[in-house]
Parts: sequence; structure tokens; C-alpha cells
Amino acid sequence: MKKSFLTAILISLFFVSFGYSQDKTTDLKKIFRKVEYRIPMRDGVKLFTSVYIPLDTTQNYPILLWRTPYSVGPYGKYKFSRRLLTYKHFVKDGYIIAFQDVRGKFMSEGQYVNMRPFIKHKKKGQTDEATDAYDTVDWLIKHIPHNNGKVGIWGISYPGFYAAMAAMSLHPAIKAVSPQAPISDWFIDDDMHHHGALTLPLTFNFFKIFGQPRDSLTTHWPKGPVYPAPDDYKFFLKLGSLKNVNEKYFKGKIDFWNKTIEHGTYDKFWKSRSTIYDFDSVKTAVMTVGGWFDSEDLFGALNTYRVIEKKNPGIFNILVMGPWSHGAWTRGEVESFGQMNFSANTSKFYREKVELPFFDYFLKGKGNPNFPEALAFETGRNKWHKFDSWPPNNVKKLALYLDKNNKLNIGKEPENEEDLADTYLSDPNRPVPYTAKVMDCRAFYNHTYPVEDQRFASRRPDVLVYESAPLKKDVTIAGPIDADIFVSTTGTDADWVIKLIDVFPDTAKDPRPNPEKIKMGGFEMLIRGDIFRGKFRKGYDNPQPFVPGKTEEISFRLQDVFHTFLKGHKIMVQIQSSWFPLFDRNPQTFTDIYNANEKDFVKAYNSVHHSKKFPSKIIVNLLPQK
Repeated sequence: MKKSFLTAILISLFFVSFGYSQDKTTDLKKIFRKVEYRIPMRDGVKLFTSVYIPLDTTQNYPILLWRTPYSVGPYGKYKFSRRLLTYKHFVKDGYIIAFQDVRGKFMSEGQYVNMRPFIKHKKKGQTDEATDAYDTVDWLIKHIPHNNGKVGIWGISYPGFYAAMAAMSLHPAIKAVSPQAPISDWFIDDDMHHHGALTLPLTFNFFKIFGQPRDSLTTHWPKGPVYPAPDDYKFFLKLGSLKNVNEKYFKGKIDFWNKTIEHGTYDKFWKSRSTIYDFDSVKTAVMTVGGWFDSEDLFGALNTYRVIEKKNPGIFNILVMGPWSHGAWTRGEVESFGQMNFSANTSKFYREKVELPFFDYFLKGKGNPNFPEALAFETGRNKWHKFDSWPPNNVKKLALYLDKNNKLNIGKEPENEEDLADTYLSDPNRPVPYTAKVMDCRAFYNHTYPVEDQRFASRRPDVLVYESAPLKKDVTIAGPIDADIFVSTTGTDADWVIKLIDVFPDTAKDPRPNPEKIKMGGFEMLIRGDIFRGKFRKGYDNPQPFVPGKTEEISFRLQDVFHTFLKGHKIMVQIQSSWFPLFDRNPQTFTDIYNANEKDFVKAYNSVHHSKKFPSKIIVNLLPQK
């Protein structure tokens, strides 16, 4: 397996257990003894669990549990997981630490189900991830020596989903749960789809390995299809229609891919796998964690917090949002991202001053319980803030109106009575790239694209650009962004990509150090972007074709930001109809895109309208300056 693919996997925390070596785990054997168990569930299925128990038996310890579909390896009582080195703050502080292969994965029995639906009204013997968490915790506290009867559960990405499910298990020993970048909804705005558009390289590269069938219990990852493709843009363009994925590579063997192409709308299949309809009864303390630059599960973090807060008033439920990509808070020393320098080790701060105190308080009774409701990092000024709510309760709506001559008016509606429109030719066979970098197609994506310079895109004729005047004072926005635009197309379907951008003045200083020789003068830094598949404008479960030439309203929500546009900077909005290959191509013909034919991919003239009658705008939440 090539290094570029491994790097992408590690960045995403998907295959964190690949290639564990033992050279750095020797000291762990002076702290723990490792025991491997097969823990029985209520239906008789046994789940493989590795437990690291402190050698010091002079005191009792709480248990920390991580449930994962990505392997608890290495296997064997004398082989210690390097994951413990990542969580050395827990190791040092004194915890029993358990890692479990979830049902149907690696050395655990049973059948694996992706995003296994939560069963709200269970009949006797029925199981889901909440019952598996309950049964595991119940067994651990009854059989692991020197535990204090208190359990915390945490995890990132898919393990974050399992942590969130554990919050609904209602086992009395579970005192603290931390879903971190948890998967929440695979159709609306998490890993697999954004507003109905498929995240092409991520989904393809993930399921080509993760989705391979398992014939028996195993300690090894399966092998996926092998192919040379150093340029993901060319590779996925040459792939053609999505139906070619099975014909050329998956051969019908990836069950979840087969189900995905059968369910092209937000039907029961996807809704049953969404956690935004769950969390009706949560009793444990919850700390949800996410990163502003997480290209996979930002939606999951924000909405897991939001739904738990709404449905469970009075419980301890907090949100932590930092300047991180997917899972970056748990590894390394994150002092920068892309061209941004935070002048501080944000990940170390989180691990030592936030994560450890959270579990210490609820599992050991140590420390100060005075946590803020929301701890959020402000980009632009690079500062941490504490809030009593998220979004902050004192924000005010501010509309950024699209206007003629490529202007972006802050808070001022268009004055023209006549219908003005900006039109571009959208060609699905020449889609707008999401990054200026050439990426190996085995990588999920360029993980720094959320802050990449957008000048490469603004120079294209199929990208609309609207720019404000230089700001006379700092403008801070905090919370979600809502797009409300009026559009028309000569086709019968179209995607609409909205990007909010911070334009630096020409006098901006270059970063130090600057190994990539970045020039910040005129830099167009992406702050937030997202895509909306136009046929879902009437509802994700109700696709409708466009009537060619008819002006229609498109409204959708982009994910939250907490960013300050500094005085002298400008605010820019870019609009386009492709973002490739980050997302699959819309044929611009109303059809089942998963099974579209090459003839369905057609050029179309797409227009964005702005006038008193059609006031296209981007709505942000303005945070008053102190």
C-alpha cells in the first residue's frame, strides 16, 4: 500500500490500527498488563475486547472504553497498542483502558451493519450499538479487578458514533461520554454526502477496503482493488458515470456501495441511520468535540451537541470546537493549519486542559466542574472563547447580498427593480476542481483545502465572484451560514456550490516559517464551503427537476464557523456548479445519478439572479465586538 494512501488514512483516523509496531510500547508494559476477552452480548454474540489494566493494584481505577470498527490490534497479550501512546495523558493519570472490535468486525462475532440503526422500542433480545455498549460495560465492571464502578466512553469519527450510541444505553455506570467528530447523517452533510451530493474520493477509497466482506474472524485488513492513478481529478473524470464503479472496480462485492446506489434519496434507509432523530433520553455527562476544518464530520459534531441539548434539558452537555482537521486534536502538536499559525499548541491544550479534566471530574471526582457550555476557537484572531450557548446567544443575523458588477453588499439589499442575472457555462466534463493541488486518487482528499487560496477558482469563467469593499472594522461571525439564492438553469438539474472567503489585503505579510513560499497578499482564504444538489430543493426525499429557464429559490445551511474578518480584509462569495472530485458530477439532466449514462452529462447555462424581487444572499451570524 502506497505511502500517500496511508497518510490520508492516518489523517482521517479511519485505519488508525494499520502497521502497529512495538518499538515504542516497551514502557507501557511497565504500567499495564494486557488481557483479551470475548465478552458475551445478550444474544450470545461475543465481542473481542483488549483491556489494559494498571499493574499498580493499590487503588481502584475508572474504565475508559473505545469501541471501533477499525481493529483493536495488535492482537496477542504481549503486543501493546500504540494508540496508548496517543492517549498518554490517560495512561499517566491512571485508567483502565479497553478497546473493543464492534460486532461483525475483525475478531468480534456477528454481522456488521454500517451505522447500525438505533432501536427506540426494543423487543426482548433485540440488539443495537446501545445494547452492545450496555452489555460490554456491565461485563467489564463485574469482571475487571480494581475498577471503581465508573466508565467513560470516547471515540473519534466512526468510534465517535459508537460513543454517541453508548450515551443512549442508560447503563448507570456510564458517567461520561465524549463523541468526537461523530458520524451523524450520511446523506445530509457528513462523510458520504453533502446535501445529496456524493463525496466521491472519500466514499470510494473508504469502502473499497472497509466494505470488503469478511468470511471469518480475522486480525488483518482485507485488500482492495489496485490501480495506478497519481491524479485524482483525471482518475475520477475518466471513471465516468458512477455506475462504472461496480463495473471497473467493486464488481458488486461491496454491499454498502450497492445499497447506496439503490437509495439515491433521503429515504428510510438513510433516515434510520441518522442520529439526529435519536438522543431522546440521555442521562450521562456529554462532551462533544469537533474541528472547524473537519471535512468529514463537522455536521456530526455540531448536531450531536445540538440534538442532545434540545432533547435533554438540564444534563451536563458541552461542545468543544477547535482549529482542527478530522481528529487532529488527539494527535501531534497542532500549532498551525495550512498557512495559518496559531502561535500555540492547540491539541496539547485540549488533551491536558479539557479532555483529561472532563473525564477526571466525572470518573474520579477530581478537579473543578466549572466547564463552559461551549469552548470555541476563533480563527482570524486565533483565540479561545467561552460561551454560555452555541451559537452564542447575542449574535445577530447579517445578510450579505449579491449585487451587480460582482459586488457583495453587507446588509444592503439590491436596489435594481429589473431582474439581473450572472450566467456561466457549466460543463460536467470540465468540472471546477476543489483544490489547486494534484492529489493521488488513493487519498481521501487534500485535507487543507478548507483554508486553501481560492484564486485558482476565481479565475475560471464558470465561477461567479462577489466581493465586498475593504472592511472598515473587524467583522466576527459565529454559528451556521445560510445560503438563500435565486437560480435558473437551461438543464433539468444542477449543483450549487457556495464558498465564503476571507480576502487578505495586498499588504498582508507572508507566514513565518514559509516552506511552501505562500504569498498572502491578495490571498483568498476559504472559510466555509458546501454543495447542494438542486433537485432536492423541495426536500431530500422529494427530488424535482428544474424547468429550464425558470427562476427558483435554493435555500440550504452551510456548517458553522467562528471567524473574524479583520479590518482591511474583504469578504468574498464564490458560486459554481461543480467541486470535483471532492463531490461527484451532476449530469445536469434530471436522472438517477448513480446509474446515469454518459449521454446524460450535458452542458448547461446556470444563472444566479439578484434584484429586489430575487434578493440572493448569504446570511451569517454577527457577533458584536466587545
